[in-house]
Amino acid sequence: MVRYSKGAFREVLRDYNVDIAYTPMILADVFKSSEFARQDYTTNDKDCPVVVQFAAHDPADLAHAAQIVAPFADGIDLNCGCPQKWAYKEKIGAYLSDRPEIVHEMVRAVKAAVNIPCSVKIRKHPTDIRQTIELVRRAQMMGVDWITVHGRTRHQKSTEPVDYESIRLVKESVDVPVLANGGIFDISDADTMYEKTGVDGVMAARGLLQNPALFAGYKHTPLDCVEKYVNRALAYGTPTPILHHHIMYMMESQMSSVERRYIAGVKTILEASGLQHTMHDSGTNFQGDYALVSEVVQQCMESVLENGAPRVLCYVKLGARTDKNYQNEIPAADKVRNFLESSTK
Repeated sequence: MVRYSKGAFREVLRDYNVDIAYTPMILADVFKSSEFARQDYTTNDKDCPVVVQFAAHDPADLAHAAQIVAPFADGIDLNCGCPQKWAYKEKIGAYLSDRPEIVHEMVRAVKAAVNIPCSVKIRKHPTDIRQTIELVRRAQMMGVDWITVHGRTRHQKSTEPVDYESIRLVKESVDVPVLANGGIFDISDADTMYEKTGVDGVMAARGLLQNPALFAGYKHTPLDCVEKYVNRALAYGTPTPILHHHIMYMMESQMSSVERRYIAGVKTILEASGLQHTMHDSGTNFQGDYALVSEVVQQCMESVLENGAPRVLCYVKLGARTDKNYQNEIPAADKVRNFLESSTK
């Protein structure tokens, strides 16, 4: 997810039965050359396992970026599925899903450069599933640790049905674990995916944006989830627009149009006040038909005016994880491998 799934959000997901969390898609060539881009990736001891997802076209760029981030991550993922037009023009994302020879070299480069797991995330070929199978087999030859497949082509809308049969064929074509992505918005969707495809795991993206607690069985985002995210986002210095968008995603399905307009106005309130990190408590009434969204910013604005803007408490800029208990445990990269090896329905 471009821009989203930053540290505060990943940490909340882990409270609701998420086993592995991914970073937003990062451009490998920019990451290796820009200090500003590297500063945007932050992690801490609680952020584990975390897979850093890169978009790249040049194997050397990807390998270089992987080497930089490897001490502070538990896996590297190559995004071969982003369907956006700008990504295709840059020859990244879904552009690679049609070009197994490039993915082959990308995986080879990462496996030679770092000693943590490497995965690829793909989409099905627009016209010929045999091309997709060729891609995943070549990636497996180069030592890829797992594969995630989205069951739509880059041309299809997110509202169109997922092709379970294509995912099943990918799963049957390789020996490494296969995760399925696409159309996962609640537990029943995940169960259907398992039943129809036989995959080893399920990935959600938009579904988790709308409800970070979906894998814990919640139909809608619970209030405590919203509160956890807001509090952590504030403590970690999450940019206001991202914080605002997350709240809108989490609460949108439970609000009336009037309530959505009210929450949408919060961004303007924050910017006009010159306060970058001020939201503290959603104040949402989740009773009945979720008919009321009340004071969203009053408490936190009062707190900031009284105490100053919150400080970043937990993040380190590409800093090593320092918790001694963590260091004495199984390395996080091995936890990723162990989880995938032991994954069951």
